[in-house]
Amino acid sequence: MDYHVTYTEAELVQGLHARDQKIFSFLYDHYSPALYGVVVKVLNDHTQAIDVLQDVFLKIWRYADQYNEDKGRLFTWMLNIARNTAIDVLRSKAYKLEQKIQNITDDVHLNGGPLTVYQSIDHLGFSKVLDKLTKEQRTLIDLAYYKGCTQEEISRALDIPLGTVKTRLRNAIIQLRNILNK
Repeated sequence: MDYHVTYTEAELVQGLHARDQKIFSFLYDHYSPALYGVVVKVLNDHTQAIDVLQDVFLKIWRYADQYNEDKGRLFTWMLNIARNTAIDVLRSKAYKLEQKIQNITDDVHLNGGPLTVYQSIDHLGFSKVLDKLTKEQRTLIDLAYYKGCTQEEISRALDIPLGTVKTRLRNAIIQLRNILNK
């Protein structure tokens, strides 16, 4: 891309409306840092912001005909798309679920050590009871009871059928009951 080439806003708008890929590349190259900054500020997650930025530019491309010069500048319109897309991601169930389970592999009880959640109830020896479950059962118990995930959310997060989640969770609870009754 030749960075010495500049366009007026009218040329950018006209090129965007005409679906000119050269203009679109120019927009991406020149405006993506600013839009990325807005997305990162909303999400506070650099990795997620990269994906959202791609969605932002897809929306700019798809909805270019909806831009109206009389309502504001092109940059302001693109900025609003970036902000609204980031907010939509932040409010989405998938994002909330990802935040709930992002550290599951880092949870200490899955690695065999004491878990801070269990420390308040450890006088009951519950962490030792959980250690007697399989890793899969501990994961399900953790997601359902400590992370507050629904069975549907667990199904999506672990990519296993809902019926399987229900059966495995039920078996984990039965196993816990049997261990506690010994």
